[in-house]
Amino acid sequence: MTPASPSASEVGWRLHHTYAALPELLHSAVRPTPVREPEFVVFNVALAAELGLDVAALDSPDGVAIFAGNVVPDGAFPLAQAYAGHQFGGFTALGDGRAILLGEQATPDGRRVDIQLKGAGRTPYSRNGDGRAAVGPMLRELVISEAMHALGIPTTRSLAVVVTGEPVHRERTLPGAVLTRVASSHLRVGTFQWAAAHRDLAALRAIADYTIQRHYPDVAEGPARYLALFDAIVERQARLIAQWQCVGFVHGVMNTDNMALSGETLDYGPCAFMDAYDANTVFSSIDSGGRYAYGNQPGIAQWNLARLAEALLPLFDADEPRAIEIAQTSLERFRDRFAHHFVAGMRAKLGLARDEDGDDALVDGLLDWMQSTHADFTNTFRQLARPADAESLAQGDAAFGRWHASWRTRLVREAHDLDAAVVLMQRSSPAIIPRNHKVEEALTAAEQGDLTPLDRLMTALRTPYDHHDVPPEFASPASASDGPYRTFCGT
Repeated sequence: MTPASPSASEVGWRLHHTYAALPELLHSAVRPTPVREPEFVVFNVALAAELGLDVAALDSPDGVAIFAGNVVPDGAFPLAQAYAGHQFGGFTALGDGRAILLGEQATPDGRRVDIQLKGAGRTPYSRNGDGRAAVGPMLRELVISEAMHALGIPTTRSLAVVVTGEPVHRERTLPGAVLTRVASSHLRVGTFQWAAAHRDLAALRAIADYTIQRHYPDVAEGPARYLALFDAIVERQARLIAQWQCVGFVHGVMNTDNMALSGETLDYGPCAFMDAYDANTVFSSIDSGGRYAYGNQPGIAQWNLARLAEALLPLFDADEPRAIEIAQTSLERFRDRFAHHFVAGMRAKLGLARDEDGDDALVDGLLDWMQSTHADFTNTFRQLARPADAESLAQGDAAFGRWHASWRTRLVREAHDLDAAVVLMQRSSPAIIPRNHKVEEALTAAEQGDLTPLDRLMTALRTPYDHHDVPPEFASPASASDGPYRTFCGT
């Protein structure tokens, strides 16, 4: 029998269960599978406080038991969500094969966020999997998701990582772990695909209404509200992908089940950040064709949105040809909206406050030079924010010198002076990102019980836009002798 958890009043849980009220097609009740010897690896105290949880009560054996799945918190209604998805272009039925939603926490600032255990055991959607997770991939999600939050990019968050005291068998035997993930919701493109595949119009409509209520309350009532919902999702995705591109983030597995309708970055499997700029950058060991390369991410996002539009067709119009026409018109806006957000983000990284014709060509010129020279993506913008360094580079590289002259001419036309441009550049270009070799160093040490490198890395990543006194170890790319970097899903 599962032991009783501390009371909600003692811990601060205020769990709601609106997702459980959706049609049963969309979820299955399931309890986490208890583990042998759970211990904290990381407890995100700041996030716990933000969620209105009692840090002292949870930073304890009782808290470990909750985050390991051994104890279900008071008021929880654990369930696994059902969804489908296109994985590398192929459609399949999926669902939460190792994740269990405890409920939706009502926060002190009026938000409602999902509390989900990842690696909490088998569910009805496990597809012969063990339902477990290894500590390395769970810590990777913690590191990258918290780094993305500090960068100001919409993302799920990581509340805790607990080791289970049980082995997980992948390519090799690894320590097991459970991650507690916090998200605005876990609604995905694949959630709609699941209902559409079952030809359940009532479930499809229920998800759409729920998505509007939870994420897009400004969408007006009326027969056109579902198209308005789709338009709003297109806009958020265009902005999100532009933000990824502006920091050199490669998601690595942009399947439709990993596109969150909230506009948050979801799932941190084979993700990584670029060092040397290359539009063809791929890190994932299973992406042999480069489908999810850095430069392909905008196009893949639009492809995913097309799959969402297909699922929504019955809600757009009862006449299918008319519904397709409506969907195509909305979907075509993605490219322009992405370009708008991307150029705006890059313009800020170049210290430009005004929008001018030709800014896209200025951005393309810099990226072309970076591509040809394999320049470090992050450090190039750091150099531009240091005028003396940029001048020195321009004098030593003729191609960069020509671009630099065009950029300085463009800066002269700005209303603010160079100092103001530098402030804007530093505010828009991180000095520190999760460098892949530093992430691997921290994860390897943590697997062996040494958390010092992880603590140092997490501390550095909390202030990515602080350009003063940047520790060289977190600003330098990996040595060329390290060879190509590869990431793995961990499932």
